[in-house]
Amino acid sequence: MPERGPSTQTPQTSQSSYISQTPPAGRRISLLVTLILGSLTATPPLAMDMYLPALPEVTRSLSAPAATVQLTLTACLAGMALGQIVVGPMSDKWGRRRPLLAGLAVYVVATALCAVAPNVETLVAFRLVQGLAGAAGIVIARAVVRDLYDGVAMARFFSTLMLISGVAPVVAPLIGGQILRVTDWRGVFVVLVVVGVVLGVVVWARLPETLPVEERHAGGVGDTLRAMRGLLADRAFTGYMLAGGFAFASLFAYVAASPFVMQEIYGASAQTFSLLFGLNSIGLVVVGQINGKILVGRVRLDRVLGLGLVIVIAAATVLLLMSLGVFGEVGLGPVAAVLFVLMSAMGISLPNTQALALMRVKTSAGSASALLGTSSFLIGAVASPLVGIAGEDTAVPMAVVQLVAAVLALGFLVALCRPSAGGGAGLGAGGGVGGRAGEVAGESAGKGAGS
Repeated sequence: MPERGPSTQTPQTSQSSYISQTPPAGRRISLLVTLILGSLTATPPLAMDMYLPALPEVTRSLSAPAATVQLTLTACLAGMALGQIVVGPMSDKWGRRRPLLAGLAVYVVATALCAVAPNVETLVAFRLVQGLAGAAGIVIARAVVRDLYDGVAMARFFSTLMLISGVAPVVAPLIGGQILRVTDWRGVFVVLVVVGVVLGVVVWARLPETLPVEERHAGGVGDTLRAMRGLLADRAFTGYMLAGGFAFASLFAYVAASPFVMQEIYGASAQTFSLLFGLNSIGLVVVGQINGKILVGRVRLDRVLGLGLVIVIAAATVLLLMSLGVFGEVGLGPVAAVLFVLMSAMGISLPNTQALALMRVKTSAGSASALLGTSSFLIGAVASPLVGIAGEDTAVPMAVVQLVAAVLALGFLVALCRPSAGGGAGLGAGGGVGGRAGEVAGESAGKGAGS
């Protein structure tokens, strides 16, 4: 086991007394921390989705084929995957704030360089760096949630984060479409730079450290690798990790292919595509809230997860049959409706895979979060170029990738996680907020009162 640093824990009596004297401020700051964490998890969809309506324009502007331009998405995803596997253990060793602030700073610089990329190859390279740096927000936000919450409370909090971060996919394509009315695709990255700067300032000023010194890992690379090996040796953790990874691949097949499918095949304008993309994101957010407010605590989480994957499989099957012409010639409306169902089902698939996996982790939340994120983004990065393998004139590859990924996700869930049904997967009620949530609320209250 990794070594722990020296203990500097505040006596519980004084900490509890401090919290009891400032409950209103604690609640206010707690809401602010929630908004910050939601914004951090929104960074990837913001960087991806605001850029989506511009993909056809990028192909013309840089004189590059669609498959090559889609590599800009793949590079960003691959960077986010690799970045998480590095940043996660760093946050277990040095705390959450320092790696997060460093990552946000590099993210802003890389995004600015994307805006001035002279060719598609350079853009791919800068998107890779952007993804590497942006990984800090993803992995550390999940680790902070694990620092503060446990059990069903953690599952509910992930659904809350989905509500906040889900705003990004809703508004990002709309903003991107409007930006394209007044400027070109480079202006999209300029807006992303501004957003990154604002988020970095807010994190620096208001996000408290959630990992106490005595709970940090003092070991090096060897200890990190042993911790990750121990996590992967947990059959159920690996099952949830793979189920979440392939569910994410099904989602990202839609993200990578839908601009071309809807605009080039079904004739939607950039603004229409943005509206449809936003509508699908609303469906995901609404179902995510049904998951957190109604299902979690009443229905077994693994059963809810399984239901979500079954719905994804059914929707992907219908989409594939449409793409093959089984139902004759269909227009944009039916295709958009099926994609809405598929995306909405992600609202009960993605947050529950993360919650179920992290419920099995007592320590090394950063490393566990890194494994979850790395697997998801690597699998998604592999799925991205596959959707364009048959060119821009058919939606069959997108539907096939979505269907195969969802079937694999359900298969891993059934094969690897069913033996643990009596454990964390079976949580239906209970599981409260950890003691650190109260401590951080009190710490934040003190900072807020003093500022």
